[in-house]
This record gives sequence, C-alpha cells and structure tokens, in this order.
Amino acid sequence: MRKKGSPVIGTDKTPSNRSRGITTLSLYFSLAALALPLPSQADAAAVNSETRGFSIAAQPLYSALSALAEQSGVQFVYNSELVKGISSPGVSGQYSLEGALKRLLAESGIAYRFNNGNTVTLEKMAVVEPQSATTMPSVTVQGKATYDPTNPYNADYRLPNASAATKTDTPIMELPMSIQVIPKQILKDQQAIRIKDALKNVSGINWATDPMYEGFQLRGFQTDGTTTVYRNGLRIRRAVQEVADLERLEVLKGPAAAAYGRIEPGGLINIVTKKPLDTPYYALEQQFGSYDMFRTTADATGPINQDHSLLYRVNLAYQNNEFFIDKMDQERVFFAPYITWKPSDRTEINLNLEYLYDERTSYTGLPVQGNRPANVPISRYYGFGSDNEKSVFDKFLIGFDWSHQFNDDWKIQHRFHYYKLDYQINNSAFFPGRVNPANNRTAVRNVTDRPIDITDTVATNVDLTGKFKLLSTEHRVLAGFDYFWEDFEAQGFFSAPAPASLRPVVDIFNPVYGQVPSAASQGFNNFSTLEQYWYGAYFQDQITLFDKLHIMGGGRYDWATRSSGAASTSIAAARNSETEVKNEAFSPRVGVVYQPWPWLSLYGNYVESLGGANSALASTGKPLDAETAQQHEVGFKTEWFDKRLMTTVAFYELTKQNIATPDPVNTRFSVQTGEARSRGIEVDVSGQITDGLNLIATYAYTDAVITQDNSGNQDRKLWNVPANSGSFWAKYAFQDPALRGLNVGAGAYLVGERQGNNLNNWQMPGYVRVDALLGYSWEIGKSKVTAQLNVNNLLDKTIYETSAFNGYLTQPGAPRNFMGSIRVEF
Repeated sequence: MRKKGSPVIGTDKTPSNRSRGITTLSLYFSLAALALPLPSQADAAAVNSETRGFSIAAQPLYSALSALAEQSGVQFVYNSELVKGISSPGVSGQYSLEGALKRLLAESGIAYRFNNGNTVTLEKMAVVEPQSATTMPSVTVQGKATYDPTNPYNADYRLPNASAATKTDTPIMELPMSIQVIPKQILKDQQAIRIKDALKNVSGINWATDPMYEGFQLRGFQTDGTTTVYRNGLRIRRAVQEVADLERLEVLKGPAAAAYGRIEPGGLINIVTKKPLDTPYYALEQQFGSYDMFRTTADATGPINQDHSLLYRVNLAYQNNEFFIDKMDQERVFFAPYITWKPSDRTEINLNLEYLYDERTSYTGLPVQGNRPANVPISRYYGFGSDNEKSVFDKFLIGFDWSHQFNDDWKIQHRFHYYKLDYQINNSAFFPGRVNPANNRTAVRNVTDRPIDITDTVATNVDLTGKFKLLSTEHRVLAGFDYFWEDFEAQGFFSAPAPASLRPVVDIFNPVYGQVPSAASQGFNNFSTLEQYWYGAYFQDQITLFDKLHIMGGGRYDWATRSSGAASTSIAAARNSETEVKNEAFSPRVGVVYQPWPWLSLYGNYVESLGGANSALASTGKPLDAETAQQHEVGFKTEWFDKRLMTTVAFYELTKQNIATPDPVNTRFSVQTGEARSRGIEVDVSGQITDGLNLIATYAYTDAVITQDNSGNQDRKLWNVPANSGSFWAKYAFQDPALRGLNVGAGAYLVGERQGNNLNNWQMPGYVRVDALLGYSWEIGKSKVTAQLNVNNLLDKTIYETSAFNGYLTQPGAPRNFMGSIRVEF
C-alpha cells in the first residue's frame, strides 16, 4: 500500500525526480518478480471480478484509496498531485474490486489500469488527438472533474445542466435564456430551511407574500397569485414547501408558457426533489437556534434488493420554534417516502408521497405610519393574542412517474401528481389602511376566520424526447401534452372592520390582547369557490450546427377554462354565482446561442406568453380575456477556471398586457387597457475559484413600472420591486492537512428601497444584511460528522423584507440570530 508522499510514477517534469521515481519502482517490481510467481491475465481478471464486501466512508480520495488497498490487498501507483483536493463518495456493499474502485473514482476525472500482479496505476483521463501516419499520438491531459449532482457528498455550487427551461436535461451554456440552479450544498452551508432563504441567491427575485406562503416576484411580476411553484416539472398552486427532500432549485427567468402553459410572465421556480440512490446513504441532522428553534431531519436511501432494481428513499423533518415576533410559535412535521423500480436498464417507475403538517400563529405584519413602516418594535404582534389564533396547513401529495428509453435516442416519460391542501386560518387580524394621521397612533383592523379552506389539484404530462441528425444538423426534439385541474372552496367569517367586541381600533404603541370568538359563533358570512383547468400541446426543436450555433424553436397551444364565485350566504350560492371564462392561445418561443469559443455563449430569445385569467367583467357582462406578455432578451454566459465558475449576464424587456383596469365610463366594470413593463439587467455568478473556495453572487437592476392604467397609477413603480439588489456569498474549505475539515463563510445581501403598493404612497427602506458561517467536519469510523454555526443578520440591522397584498402591511425580517447544527452522514 502506497502511503501519501512516497515515491510514485507521475508526471513530474523534473528529470532527477522522474528518474529516481522510475528507478525505485523498477527495482521494486524486479525484486517482486524474482520472489513471486507472476499471475496470468486470466488470474488477475478473476481476482478483479470476485465479489466481496467493502465499507469505505466518504472522505478525501487519497485516504479512500488507502482504505481500499487495506481491504483488497492491492497497491495503487499514482502521483500525489493527481488526487489533491478531490473527495470520494466512498463505497459500501458487495462489489468486485473493479466495481468498488469505479465508485471511489466516480466523476473524478481519473482513469485506472490493472497491471500484472497486485498493482493498479491511476492517471488522469486523456483524450488522444488524431495522429498522422508519421507521428506518434499526442495526449491532452484533462484535469477537470465532473460530479454527479445527486451525490449526497457533492459540494459543488455550480451545476452544468438544467431541465426547467426545455423539459430536457440540457447544458446551461446551450440554453438561449437565463436559468439559475441552486444546489443542495448552498442550502446546507447557509442552513436554509425555507425556499425563500435559498432564493435570495438568485438575481431579480423578491419574496412577496405573508409568512404563511412561499410566494415571489420574478422580474417585477408575481408568480400567479404569489404562490405558484413547480415540483419536478408539475404545477402546484398555493405552495407550502419543505426543503428536507430538496435536491436543487431551478429558476427560469421570463415567460415559460411555451412549455408550461398559463403562467405569470416573470419566470418559473421548479423544485427538484431527492430520488432514491443505488448506493446506501444515511444522514441525521439536529439543528438548534435562536427563539427556541429545534429542527430534526433524517435522510435514508439505498437498494432494497440485491440486483439494485428496487430502491427507496425516506426524508423526515420535525421542527418546533418560537419567532422573534411576540406570541408567535410554529410546529411542523414532514414525511416523504420514495420508491423506484427499474425492471430493465431502459425502464424506470417512481412512486412518491409527501405529507406536511404545519401549525403556526396567524400573522400578517406591521402597520404603516405615514410613508414608512410604523416606528414600533419589529417584535410587536398586532393580532388578537388568543390561544386559538392559528393557521394550519395540512398538505398531502402523491406523485407517480415512469419513463422508457426505446433506444439511445428516443425516450418517453409520464408524470402525475395529486395535491390536496387543507388550510385553516383562525382569527387573523390585518390592517386595511395606514395609521390614523390625526393622532398618529391608532389603526383599524379587520378580522377573518376561515376554518374551511380546501384546494385539490391534479397535474399530469407526457413527453416524448428524441435526437437525430439531418444533413449537417443535430436535432433534440420534444413533443408533449399536459393537463392541470384545480378546485378550491373556502367558508368562514369576515368583518371589515372587526366587530366592536373585538376592539377594531388598535393603539399601535399599546395593543390590548384578548380572546377571539370563532367563525361558528360569529356566523359564517364569507364563501368563495374556484375551479380551473386547462390542457395544452407543445413542441420544441433544439438544432445544433457546426457545434457552435444552437437554435431553439417551439410553441404551445392552450385551452383554458376558469370559473369563480363568491357569496355571503352559502357555498352553494357561491357555486351558483360562478362566472366561466374560456381562453385559447398559442405561445411561441424562439432563441439562439452562438459559442465562438467553448467558454463563451452569446444568446437571445423572443417569447410570448398566455398569462393569468381575468375575473373582472366588461360593461357588456362578458368576462375579460386572459392577460398576455412578450419578452425580448439578450445576454451572454461564460465558464471560467476550467469550467468550474459560470456567469450569466442578461438584458431584458418584458411587457404584460390585457391587465384589468377600471372602465372610465362606468367604474363598476373593467376594460383591458392596463399594461406594465419591466426592463433590466441581471448578473449571476456561481462556482469554484480555487480548491476549497466556492462562491455565488448576483446583481439585478429592475425598472418595473405601470405604463397604462385608469386608476391613477400610470408611470408608478410596481410594488415591492427594488431598483437595485444583489448578493454575495463565499465559503472556503481549508486544504492544508493540518486544517482540513475547517470551513468558513460569509455573505452580504443588498436590497434597495421598494414601493409598498402600486399607489406608491409609502416605501420600505433598503437594507444590507450580513451573514457568517463556521463549520468543521471530521471522520469517525465510517461516518462523517459536521458541526456548523451560522449567524444571520450579523450586524443586527432592522429589516423590512416585503409588503403584503399590495396594501398597508409590511413583513419585518429577523434581527441577529444564530443557528447551530450537528450532522452525521454514513
């Protein structure tokens, strides 16, 4: 077994070192040949193919090779520089020697060669250039390692491929649009336990809802009611997400209707969940932090049977905490089992479930005083302060998908999920207007109590993908069909203002708390319904010419139906009042990428989009047509440092039309002359600078304005959208053997001033938040243990993260807080 630092055959170009290494090993092999009978090639092959048990934890590659040498009796010959800074995922289970070695070297960029005897030579993978008849072949050494993105030990900040943009796994450098990927390692390093905590690492995204939901704005526009995301490519409305089973986040900028149908034009957020692995992996993490926060997560995966055709994965999470806001607490339970069956090398079937129960104190925000958030402690609670003032999410999802590879070029895939959300809002108070300017201390609050609020959703699609060559062009094609259905109904009590018995007038400097009657005792007076469904057919062709020019063209035709109703007497009356709106539209998308050099991509796109349905009525009594949007975008992408660091720079103009605005003749009705425009620049950088140093950085300039409106908002800014925002986060893992395992990191997040609503009559001040990280990892037997401490808002700045509902509420961010964790992986 070769110890680290001992003489090896390598690529050292110093003549004396090279000759001494060759001489030493030549003498060694000569003596070995005299002392032992040399096995035949057949004997070596038999030894290499013999199955035996291996147990090697994830660790630096050089130590993993040492462990394999001890367990197998072979000796490895390699240059110590070859494995410097490379980690191995380890191997556990029954494998041949060659099979175990392949797993240790997986995606490392290192090749192996079995010699006669018990030695194995390791060397960099080489590409042999074409040779002439008179010259020997030259060898180009490639040191770049690529990594499996699903590997639990993958520490990359940059992933080279994404699927959200085209529904195919495509290199980002070949995509004619801006798409950003947030891998799970960033969530680990920042201890992000909500999706909004992870998306602060993407340019042009703003959190834009109350704390109950995960709602966002992209390029100035909300994501369909602020709450729509996609999970593994299928739509989920009124999203409530857990990150314990999250593999990565993909954010597609700009309209996505050409692939996904009706959607708001700012972009799309796709959650990619963890799938079962054929290598056993187990992880247990305990997090603890400020405000009595305790959170436990577990992850287990591996094969169920010996031929690895049946795999499983289970993710669990439990969280219990208070908040920096008085009287608030939360409890969350999450369970997500996943089964994969591979009846053949070309067929895969997956079944997965998600269950989430989340109960927390109802909260809507702080009041507005003049043109700023009220000058009160951000910890102040303005609800009724009762024990039953809770919001409860009870979420169930079942997903099923299968795929079959007909041959190396053609594949069919089908996805399906059913999503049910039972959401109870109990005694929620909110402010419909600003603090009374006459006394500058009182505000009027409304109340809602909605014990029945149920959403049922079905989503499914079928995609056929293929690739072929035609003359001198290469084609990757997609054809598909999808269907989405949603049914929603809610029943409860609403009062504006709150009844006199509930103290509707609040002294913002001295609020009084008391028990709140339920909707049942007050009497149900608020009923609402919604049913919508649509189906669409789409196609796409990605054409490559001369390996440098990539042209994408495609489109989609949608048939969409939406009906909604409301009443004050019964749910049946709400159903009877429903107004149905039908829309059909074709959404085209074209784009081009030119790569003059492999490290540079120049791109542009033009996209049209079918947006959200209008529920408003024209003076004729006819429902308004759906909103539409168009986008022009150009930009460039680069890969630096041997493709370890990627940058994307985008310039765009996005216009949304057919927005409902009051009819100037009869303001009880609406016309579709409203329009809003967003234009800007976005910069995203992510990846590795040197061994151990990873970073992710963003900047966005966003000019989002209302360009046409009949209610006095023309030329005003869209609410909650900063003109300037950016972020920078870096982590360094020490490479020196004496400090190996130590990690430090820090980041800053900048958000400029934002308008609180479309009237632009109050603003939220900008802020800079600084975070920090200290962590240490070490090996204990077969396990990897990581201890970590994160400090968020290190400088303890007062932060107002967002306004809610385009009205007179603001959501404060947490003051300085700490989160520690202990994670064990094996």
